[in-house]
Amino acid sequence: MNPNTPSAENGDTAPADDDATLATPPPRPSLWKDMTTNEDWWAIWCAALLLLIAFAAVWIGQPENLSELVAGSATEEVSSVETTPENAASSLEEADESIETEDTESTEDAGSDQIETQADGEQEEAEEEPYEYASPLKPYLAKPGKWTDNPLDAISSSWQGILGVFLVISALFAFANQMRGKSASAFLAAFPVVFLLATLAYWMSGQSVVKAYNLEYALWALLVGLIISNTIGTPDFLRPAISTEFFIKTGLVLLGAEVLMSRLLALGLPGVFVAWLVTPVVLITTYWFGQKILKIKSKSLNMVISADMSVCGVSAAIATAAACKAKKEELSLSIGLSLGFTVIMMAVMPAVITAVGMDPILGGAWLGGTIDATGAVAAAGAVLGDEALEVAATVKMIQNILIGVTAFCVAIYWVTFVERDPAGPRIGISEIWYRFPKFVIGFVSMSILFSILYSYMTNGPELINAMIGGSTKTLRGWFFCLAFVSIGLETNFRQLLPQLKGGKPLVLYVCGQSLNLVLTLVVAYLMFKVVFADTVAP
Repeated sequence: MNPNTPSAENGDTAPADDDATLATPPPRPSLWKDMTTNEDWWAIWCAALLLLIAFAAVWIGQPENLSELVAGSATEEVSSVETTPENAASSLEEADESIETEDTESTEDAGSDQIETQADGEQEEAEEEPYEYASPLKPYLAKPGKWTDNPLDAISSSWQGILGVFLVISALFAFANQMRGKSASAFLAAFPVVFLLATLAYWMSGQSVVKAYNLEYALWALLVGLIISNTIGTPDFLRPAISTEFFIKTGLVLLGAEVLMSRLLALGLPGVFVAWLVTPVVLITTYWFGQKILKIKSKSLNMVISADMSVCGVSAAIATAAACKAKKEELSLSIGLSLGFTVIMMAVMPAVITAVGMDPILGGAWLGGTIDATGAVAAAGAVLGDEALEVAATVKMIQNILIGVTAFCVAIYWVTFVERDPAGPRIGISEIWYRFPKFVIGFVSMSILFSILYSYMTNGPELINAMIGGSTKTLRGWFFCLAFVSIGLETNFRQLLPQLKGGKPLVLYVCGQSLNLVLTLVVAYLMFKVVFADTVAP
């Protein structure tokens, strides 16, 4: 950990002779040196390079007549809609009348065959799927698939893509480590083992029964690492490849290209009110509750749990942990709480919504504002139907935008108040910039850039969706999986026990999530069923 981390032994800032106060900041490197050696900046450079290559692939590989294919697909969809059962029946009746005018039975049989052929043709046209452009990189970037009885089914059709991901990340991060003054050879020697553990986590999450219970790769990756670190111990030769924050930050910058600003305009004001009004209230209240009522000694642990539970789960916890310099053990504890409650909530909440007869629009908004993980929100919303799924995903996507805003505000608060020594000199604005998590700049920049491309470029939606679906989303998943394995490998339960003493983190999460559930439901009802009821009505 950074020596500037606040002490977890008491609730206040450490004594003045402790570096945690930052009363006398150490000499700072020049901006150029910082941009060429700092992990945050290299997360931006690595993610930007991957996005550039991924976008270039879909741009160069697009068919010359992509616009016509997309337009033709839309026309076919309209045609299939217009071919209703009533229209089909009418055409059959007309054909019957023309057949009846014939004198011979053979002519009637021929006409009957013609009717069947016409009906079959219309049915095939109606069932034809719309054209969807796929990235040329898609076959070369993959993760283990789903399997039921034979474990080899998970990799039989995707091993080339798994190997492609391994080669891309190996080369990219070895180069980045070398440029940052670390050993590229040491990374390359250790990374195959860490990648193999991540592959194992993906493989376990792909089993059909496990997948049905939505036990995602993050949980298995964390467990795999924890089992090793708390039994035989993490071997020293693996440590050069255990780059938790580097993996996480690179993945978050990639995520920025998926959270498009243009979507926010289409999602509407109700979702904005639910996500952006409730979230900061719950975060601040939960943090205050942990400090003033529960007396949690570690402020960073308190903040990470509050952000994890109020914003959007793991991603928010990761971003906030970087902003407040939380210990990896604290981040691991927060993620564990989040994953556990996510599984429970995504199973229980749809059942409660159905049992009380709640409107699917209101139910979807409630799910989107409370369940931590985006994937779990989509799964829970799908249980209630397409309408609830659309609203739930809408609210969650708007809430995801607060990841960067939350990290920015926490970074400012931490440097200005938590780590400030009242007896020493005040920390200047330059210190806030130095401590600010630079990868957030990458996240926001990628979101703005790809929002512009999505909205204003010819065939923008098709190209961006192909890029994300065929390459960057897969890579982002691998980066997060590698990060969770790394967290597990670096986490020792003996270091977690003092934080769990008295069960305060668990109490904090339960109380904060309870407030989140109540407040989100109230605001969602007001926005979706009262204020904007006419706007959101189907």
